[in-house]
Amino acid sequence: MWDDLKRHHQTVKDRPILSLFDDPGRAESFSVRVGDLLLDYSKTNIDRDGLRHLTGLLDAAGVAAKRDAMFAGARINETEGRAVLHTALRNLDGGPVIVDGQDVMPGVLDTLQRMEAFATAIREGQEAGQGGRYTDVINIGIGGSDLGPKMGAIALAPYHDGPRTHFVSNVDPADIADVLRACDPATTLVIVASKTFTTQETMANARTAKAWMSQSVPDAARQFAALSTDLAKTGAFGIDPSRVFGFEDWVGGRYSMWGPIGLSLMIAIGPEAFRAFLRGGQAMDLHFRSAEWHENMPALLALVGIWHNQVCDHATRAVLPYDNRLMRLPAYLQQLEMESNGKRVSMDGAPLAVHSGSVVWGEPGTNGQHAFYQLIHQGTRVIPCEFLVAARGSEDDLHHQHQLLIANGLAQSEALMRGRTMDEARALMAAKGLSGDELERQASHRVFPGNRPSTTLAYPRLDPFTLGQIVALYEHRVFVEGAVLGINSYDQWGVELGKELANTLAPMVTGEQGTSGKDASTAGLVEFLRANGA
Repeated sequence: MWDDLKRHHQTVKDRPILSLFDDPGRAESFSVRVGDLLLDYSKTNIDRDGLRHLTGLLDAAGVAAKRDAMFAGARINETEGRAVLHTALRNLDGGPVIVDGQDVMPGVLDTLQRMEAFATAIREGQEAGQGGRYTDVINIGIGGSDLGPKMGAIALAPYHDGPRTHFVSNVDPADIADVLRACDPATTLVIVASKTFTTQETMANARTAKAWMSQSVPDAARQFAALSTDLAKTGAFGIDPSRVFGFEDWVGGRYSMWGPIGLSLMIAIGPEAFRAFLRGGQAMDLHFRSAEWHENMPALLALVGIWHNQVCDHATRAVLPYDNRLMRLPAYLQQLEMESNGKRVSMDGAPLAVHSGSVVWGEPGTNGQHAFYQLIHQGTRVIPCEFLVAARGSEDDLHHQHQLLIANGLAQSEALMRGRTMDEARALMAAKGLSGDELERQASHRVFPGNRPSTTLAYPRLDPFTLGQIVALYEHRVFVEGAVLGINSYDQWGVELGKELANTLAPMVTGEQGTSGKDASTAGLVEFLRANGA
């Protein structure tokens, strides 16, 4: 199948995408809807033959069977021997989910109800700090324990009616110092998010927060909660078991915001809005499980990514939300996609025959237009773009300004596809009165190659349900790409080596040990930093 796709790509690679719109049904045929979401992938060079070859990959890789196995609780995370069931966290009324002969849903729903009771008590003041009603909540985590709830909290800011939320992740003390400076220790709740309660960066920040609070608040641990499975360690820290919310090993960190890791988001927006977020994810799950491939939004988004990365050899992809409250979505997707599919071997340990995941990056429009769009439009490498745009913002009194935002987003995707020819650039310069060599020189700078692909995900408004749909859409896109590539999208051994080396370097940085055994570069850097105050 890969050879067929490569051959097909060779026959169409120089074809203008714009020419595909000679077919009046192009936009409709290469779009798909799920409820109020519309994914338009017509501004790519994928045609009917290309789509047939791409969907053939899904069948050849047995993606449908792998999908069903995931939802059924099979141990598809083979290197760690675990099921992959973040979908169970949003399975509000979908029936039993069996793992090792046990239905996990009673436990999931019980934890959700405990979270809701705790969040309601915080929001209504029955659960208060030692200085009164909680005014601030600090979530301390890293990776998915930070990126997910932080992205969600920013995205759903119009729905906040609870305490202010803050997020600390970096072990750099500047991160936590800036947050603590803005909070009153007597009215601040600290949530420590670490499944094992051993994550180095998280626990360092947790100890700093506890020391800060202890300076003015007796029994500081009373104002802590934990998102962890280790009751012994949370108890040793002083956190009462009633304030500990655990989750199973079949929930990976970057897929965890649907459960206890989303507690800070639930406190901010309320249990009802959080359930709407879960139902959005569940709606995308139901679609993913039932829709045919040619109408399946996650599968089609994955196939577009495979076409651009593994077939066309475009190594990066820009995620460009024309929705400022999705400003952290590109960073969230960086972890979701690059940690999941940034692998070099297949399930059986053999080297991959094709490239693995793309480099994912981006910023909101219109800011990006004044930063890196120059490279996207006129650089020497093609960067496929994924636009997200809402029909309406939350500021109804400023809808006219939101319409300007929409116009900018749609203009960028059109400009990437259409480009500007040398003849068109010459006409522009001639209209300015230029001629001869100067006209040619100036015109060459105003040529846009065009034929640069993009997709657009459009929706009515960014609300909790819609955000749930979007996050689940990208989760399933990751699954499909990983299944086609034959890799394990649910382990992350690539983060281990750096952690191990950091543990060996820590006593060298503090001066407790010398740098013997380290390469000259690392040793020299340690010595320089120690000489300058490390």
